[in-house]
Amino acid sequence: MSNARQKVQVIAEIGCNHKGDLDIAKEMIRVAAHVCKADVAKFQKRYNRELLPPDQYDAPHPVPENSYGPTYGAHREFLEFDTEQHRELIAECRANGIAYSTSVWDLTSAKEMAALEPPLLKIPSATNQHYGLQEYLCAHYGGEIHVSTGMSTRAEIEGVVKFYEERGRAKDVVIYACTSGYPVAFEDVCLFEIGRMMEAFGERVKGIGFSGHHLGIAADIAALAIGRMKEAEGHGRFSHIERHFTLDRTWKGTDHAASLEPDGFRRLCRDVANVDLSLAGKREEILPVEAVQRAKLKWRG
Repeated sequence: MSNARQKVQVIAEIGCNHKGDLDIAKEMIRVAAHVCKADVAKFQKRYNRELLPPDQYDAPHPVPENSYGPTYGAHREFLEFDTEQHRELIAECRANGIAYSTSVWDLTSAKEMAALEPPLLKIPSATNQHYGLQEYLCAHYGGEIHVSTGMSTRAEIEGVVKFYEERGRAKDVVIYACTSGYPVAFEDVCLFEIGRMMEAFGERVKGIGFSGHHLGIAADIAALAIGRMKEAEGHGRFSHIERHFTLDRTWKGTDHAASLEPDGFRRLCRDVANVDLSLAGKREEILPVEAVQRAKLKWRG
């Protein structure tokens, strides 16, 4: 890999897979950092009364076996950490040499998390049209702003990029190719969207990433190859791969089935790093490793 080419960052999306337990969340940080060698541990922050209308807040969870409360609102509150707990997560990340991040789903959460000054904040696919939230971050948060584009039209994605361009923040933005589903069938992963987005936006934003909700790790390596090829063609930078992370895929919750357990995430980080080394053209016609074999084996007729 060229010395000028920046490392693709691998994000362990812990989200709510900690089951509302701060000790489990901290253990997941340590495992992501030391066992898996991930670059970022990412959580989620919601102010549920702001995010959910009363009828949805008070309704039963649509999948009762995954619920942590008698209503959907109670379920969401059970899984939520407050600002001081997020401070503890930031400290745990710092102590273990991994970057902290969180998705912010509403304006109150954006204000609370921006005040903690993490290196990056994420706008989930569900709220990438919430421009009041993003306006606040543009004005009050100096870090990277990452935006997922699942369940979004091409016009909506173009609108997001233009929004940041108009505010002089596009070069702080990473846009993710994403299909929203848990899990996503392989025929719906649509990896060529990475290439399309790099051609359309790669030179307009800081980076293009891939957020996957599929099974296994093969598609992530293909995503890396597509992204690096488009990067080599001059279409910006392929910068991040994000996957959901859990300690046990059998745990109760919506996201565990689309998550990688520690050994799978370790293999993902290993393969991304190793395959990335191979994504290059030959530096010279006969490589040094070949020269030795050429001297011994090449037919000279």
